[in-house]
Amino acid sequence: MKTSSILAICAIATILTSGCATQQTHKSVKIEKVESHSTPYYGPKSTLVVGNFDNRSTYMQGMFTQNSTQLTNQSKTILKAHLTQTNRFKMVDRENLAQLKEEASLMGQSLQLKGARYMITGAVTEFGRKNVGDKQLFGILGSGKSQVAYAKVTLNILDVVTSEVIYSTQGAGEYSLSEREVLGFGSTAGYDATLNGKVLDFAIKECVNSMVKDLESGVLNVSE
Repeated sequence: MKTSSILAICAIATILTSGCATQQTHKSVKIEKVESHSTPYYGPKSTLVVGNFDNRSTYMQGMFTQNSTQLTNQSKTILKAHLTQTNRFKMVDRENLAQLKEEASLMGQSLQLKGARYMITGAVTEFGRKNVGDKQLFGILGSGKSQVAYAKVTLNILDVVTSEVIYSTQGAGEYSLSEREVLGFGSTAGYDATLNGKVLDFAIKECVNSMVKDLESGVLNVSE
């Protein structure tokens, strides 16, 4: 009898201890790259530089909005990454010149910048979020909620010598996160800010995929 009581107490103590312990988990998340990533390419590579990227949507444009450039900075970073991953262009950077100059100086050399014949500019023309919900039997049996983010992006390629817009493309995407609660059980997750980045990444990736297809079909000509 005493042995059973001791075992029961130990079991309860173990459960309580494990319930209060801090648990750490981690996992890798697969990143979706552009369609042309790691595909062979033997053609010429034109030099591109990323110019202005604007927010032309109504999102984060209110008078009390303090992070109006967050959307454009995020888009610009995503665009540079996807263009580089295509292995179809030579990308040059103009945003880190001070640091590059300092590092070159430490090596006893001076910067030897290469000019880009073409500049790619972009804009988020549409962006929005909405919550969509439903209830079963006035919410008694359960309810569901979906967070939906939508983005539309436009990219233009300009000839830096003539300022001519030689190419334009658009891409759009939608991301949603759904939760459902049934008889008190299920997910009740709150606002997910990562949907903004995910839908931007998807829309820009669609633009870059179109660029590569048009480049390989001859529609886009950026020969130097």
